[in-house]
Amino acid sequence: MAKYKIAILPGDGIGRDVMDAARIVLRRLRLDAEYLEGDIGWEFWRSEGDPLPQRTLRMLEQTDVCLMGAITSKPNYEAQLELDPRLRGGGYEYYSPIVRLRQEFNLHTNIRPCKSYRGNPLNYREGIDIVVFRENTEGLYSGVEFHPLPQELKAWLLEHHQKMRRFESTPADEIAVSMRIMTKKACNKILTGAFEYARKRNYRTVTVVEKPNILRETGGLMLREAREVAKRYPEIRLQEKNIDAVCMWLLKNPLEYSVLVAENLFGDIVSDLCAQLIGGLGFAPSGNIGDDYAVFEPVHGSAPKYAGQYRANPLAMILSVMMMLEYLGEYSLARDVEKAVADVIAEGKVRTYDMGGSSSTLEMANAVADKISTQSKKA
Repeated sequence: MAKYKIAILPGDGIGRDVMDAARIVLRRLRLDAEYLEGDIGWEFWRSEGDPLPQRTLRMLEQTDVCLMGAITSKPNYEAQLELDPRLRGGGYEYYSPIVRLRQEFNLHTNIRPCKSYRGNPLNYREGIDIVVFRENTEGLYSGVEFHPLPQELKAWLLEHHQKMRRFESTPADEIAVSMRIMTKKACNKILTGAFEYARKRNYRTVTVVEKPNILRETGGLMLREAREVAKRYPEIRLQEKNIDAVCMWLLKNPLEYSVLVAENLFGDIVSDLCAQLIGGLGFAPSGNIGDDYAVFEPVHGSAPKYAGQYRANPLAMILSVMMMLEYLGEYSLARDVEKAVADVIAEGKVRTYDMGGSSSTLEMANAVADKISTQSKKA
């Protein structure tokens, strides 16, 4: 029996291409694992009315960890237009499968490392080493939304909040509401995770990215929890920054930052900015981590127009494999993967299209795999 059961969810578009690259690296590592492939993504929405079928959820429950490629996600009104005509009018509602995965398995912590590897021609600056901790289940991505605004909810808001009165004459069907729900428990968990990570890896600062001067209640809750959690880590400096200001300062001097922590939307925004500092989404891995399960995926999307062309940079996917190995406790293998990636980038012989080269997705994967083999022989 294999030591690990790993779920493989290729997804849509280039997700399948970069997953093929991940398989090349995993085979070379000879990880003692059984791989189970599952269905997720746009084709299953179109044909079944569910981009995350129940059979996939049942399969995931039988595995130790999941590796995912990328998915196509669209607004519900566009999704309805692409639904199989036989399913239209059947009450199907599109909901992002990755958001659903995060909530189904309570994958509360999204970790997004952003590191500039030496020799990458796309680096904004050398020496960048930032890790974004994003709360993954609440905030503006809680999924509690209304359109039109129910009359009873509108009436309640008018009665209980004076700032709602400016919308009193606006028809309910012209109002859309998305709720920013944040709990003390979730704030505490993501903040504690960020400080623990900083302590273990010797980072000097943790920066809370919020907007409490405007979002007073939700942003204020995050800030109060940050100050309480920080008391347990006196060797780490807590910084409090507004989301707009931190975006400016990251461009001006990214070396001043190490661990950033934010709610869902702000974490999504700032992590994409950080990814561009290190060359773009092709270099940005991520892990969605809960108490009992985790899903690892590249930050980039599915880029459907490039599907099957093997033009995409697979390094974000390969670095997601590295993060998965760390999660499984396979630290030596994880170091091998990162060193191989760093060596390939530094040599500059194999570069994908985004790096100004002409190497394919699989050529890059094979170059990384060959470095892993070379390291193994030297060891």
